[in-house]
Amino acid sequence: MTIKIEKKIKGYEVVKPEDKAAAAAQPAVVEPKEAPMAEVIQMHESLERPEALIGSTFKIKSPLFEHALYVTINDIVLNAGTPYEQRRPFEIFINSKNMDHFQWIVALTRILSAVFRKGGDVTFIVEELKAVFDPRGGYFKAGGVYMPSIVAEIGAVIEQHMKNIGLIHDPEMSDAQRALIAEKRAAYEQVTQKKTELSPTDADTNDSAGFPPGATLCAKCNTKALVLMDGCQTCLNCGYSKCG
Repeated sequence: MTIKIEKKIKGYEVVKPEDKAAAAAQPAVVEPKEAPMAEVIQMHESLERPEALIGSTFKIKSPLFEHALYVTINDIVLNAGTPYEQRRPFEIFINSKNMDHFQWIVALTRILSAVFRKGGDVTFIVEELKAVFDPRGGYFKAGGVYMPSIVAEIGAVIEQHMKNIGLIHDPEMSDAQRALIAEKRAAYEQVTQKKTELSPTDADTNDSAGFPPGATLCAKCNTKALVLMDGCQTCLNCGYSKCG
């Protein structure tokens, strides 16, 4: 058989019949196939909004507003049905009958929604909002929790939602710390009860959280649960103590 050579010959090698037989007898080397990698979808601003989202609505009733605020946070589910499944905040809406603050509420929700869709660690939003103070003064929620502004309470709502979906985790209190708080609370209530028996007209009613009357604001958990015990300010809600 004649073969036409159209390229320039740079070298040659004579193949003998025994070389062909040895090559045929040698098993072919099969390269191992790489295991298919699952594509993990991360949150980013190019991600399209699904037809339906899941979310939660929170009610905010503040003395600074005549009508309640309703905060709705919708989540997108990424990598559904896989070990990498997670819920991430996608958008936020705030509705109210009060239209006095309509402009800044719309601006706030649009900015927050844009930050949510940007991806990455969005938990920093919580601390930024909770650090906003109203120059007219804040207010106490039911349970004695102090809110420095309505924006701070919106931040607290977002924080609660992020805890619900697993983006933020509360540091767990040890059993020993829980027992110490319960012991301190029982001792303080016993002393308070004795004072009440001696002077019943001076007794105050406890707040809805059940903390003793006269408790002051704790700088750590923003709850009116700080009492003076054994010469030391101690919080009966989170266990904070100025004496360490």
